[in-house]
Amino acid sequence: MSALQDATDNVLSVFGVRNRDKQPKYEVLEILGEAIEVRRYAPRIAAQSIVKAASDREARVSNFNILFRYISGRNDGGSRIAMTVPVENRIAAPQGAKIAMTTPVDAESLGDNRYAMRFFLPREYTAETAPKPLDQRAEIITLPEGTFAAIRFSGAWSQQLFVEKRGVLLNALRNSTWYPVSDATTFFYDPPFTPPFLRRNEVAVRVERAAGAANSASARVAA
Repeated sequence: MSALQDATDNVLSVFGVRNRDKQPKYEVLEILGEAIEVRRYAPRIAAQSIVKAASDREARVSNFNILFRYISGRNDGGSRIAMTVPVENRIAAPQGAKIAMTTPVDAESLGDNRYAMRFFLPREYTAETAPKPLDQRAEIITLPEGTFAAIRFSGAWSQQLFVEKRGVLLNALRNSTWYPVSDATTFFYDPPFTPPFLRRNEVAVRVERAAGAANSASARVAA
């Protein structure tokens, strides 16, 4: 991907236009309400950074800088990697624990202020071909295919908004054939200079369908 294409995509994102080729591939299995989708994601490759910080905001800035330097060439091949969306931000598991989307994490009980962020890599990369980070706080991980429920919203992100949307999402799942099997995570699709009312943000949880439940919606390819 050329630097010109990256710049063009960044300009378009200011107006809410996003390049679908820079998003992980997924299939929509069901729509719950107006803004909630149940999606089946294909396996994905991501660069992940984990830091310890005094606040979520401080951690997001630190993690973003680590990962942005990685895709800008701070890797063992000196390669520039296209910026993709979404950026995933989540509270990490306690020290020594492996982070997995299937592991419920209680953000209130961690106590060690560790946070993780993921940049999903372009689809042409594999775990073997992706450049390795030079910063030891970053690593390349493979995420297996999985089903997630995600609620979409615009505006400037805040912890209060996250809690509100997570509550709406979980309440919708209680009234569906799906149930959560992970803690919530946040997806960001736009750079910070995008006007808040045009930003695409999501809160998502990994889900499984209740035994014996029939799929009530036709699947459609979304990305």
